[in-house]
Amino acid sequence: MNKVFHSLLVMVLVTCITNSAVWAQQDNTIAAFSLSGYIESYYSYDINEPSDHNRPGFMYSHQRHNEVSLNLGLLRGAYQTQKVRGSIALATGSYMNANYGAEPGVLQNIYEAYVGLRLSDSLNIWVDAGIMPSHIGFESAIGKDNWTVTRGLYAENSPYFETGVKLSYTTEDQQWMISGLLLNGWQRIQRTDGNQRLALGHQLLYKPDSNITLNSSSYIGSDGPDGSAAIRYFHNLYGIVRVSNELGITAGIDVGAEQNSVASTDNKFWYTPVILIHYRPELTHRFTIRVEYFNDVNEAIISTGAGNGARVVGSSANYDYVISDNALWRIEGRGLWDEDDIFIRDGVPVKYNYFITTSIALSF
Repeated sequence: MNKVFHSLLVMVLVTCITNSAVWAQQDNTIAAFSLSGYIESYYSYDINEPSDHNRPGFMYSHQRHNEVSLNLGLLRGAYQTQKVRGSIALATGSYMNANYGAEPGVLQNIYEAYVGLRLSDSLNIWVDAGIMPSHIGFESAIGKDNWTVTRGLYAENSPYFETGVKLSYTTEDQQWMISGLLLNGWQRIQRTDGNQRLALGHQLLYKPDSNITLNSSSYIGSDGPDGSAAIRYFHNLYGIVRVSNELGITAGIDVGAEQNSVASTDNKFWYTPVILIHYRPELTHRFTIRVEYFNDVNEAIISTGAGNGARVVGSSANYDYVISDNALWRIEGRGLWDEDDIFIRDGVPVKYNYFITTSIALSF
């Protein structure tokens, strides 16, 4: 089966490289190239005052304590015609340091880089290959696109990006989108040494109208050397409902399982339910409340050292002031609690972690 996956991957990549220039010349539309950017600076204060300025190890965005920092600064060039599309974005910031640190050299600064071809003149079928945003979850690294300043535990502990090939189909009325993916691994650009097995993924997105979004996404794969890496199974389900012009609700749950070992039939399970309530009384003022729970008692994702894994309850309150169409100031208070002492304050384990984060975001 691995040989089939590899053959398919090679064929897709060769097709993308050899045919993209020809298809672009045959396209009757004017090739559209756009340049855009995003900058998000922030300050976060953690009441536990970590001496190394790093927030808990399972936080990968806005994770620096008591310093003015850049979470994400990126510059993107995008190309789009009826038959060809592509994007490359270079980025820096504490988000990139935390999430791309395992990648070698210059790959640590590539936010995305992919090329896509439309496979049908009559149907909206695309194949995209390269480094792409994750097909999992409703939050991204681009803060202005999310309802809250910081990312939830569900987003922080699932992939933000992925590398591979995606085949997608969108219906003519834009209500349905379905995709299948072959991936290098769980949030990977370069595969780990000794890993020869591609991971699989799917996404099914349904938008019956502009007020409702329903999504199902999955991942199956291993992330270590063949023969010693356990298989991970993961599913993400969420719904976004715009109740009115002022009120929106997002609810979701992540469920995952990973083999205890390669030969084991037993699995480590984790799950993460979350709900967000978003209120926008007017265009310049927005408020969001979030409640979440991360249960990983077998430490498949979060290692606490406390003996009972992670059982973290979280909540946050967020206020946004929309300065202009492309500028946003935000502030958020957030708390995390666990049944065990998994956080550290003044060198002593404690059950809680409180912090406040403010940010300014600019897109252009």
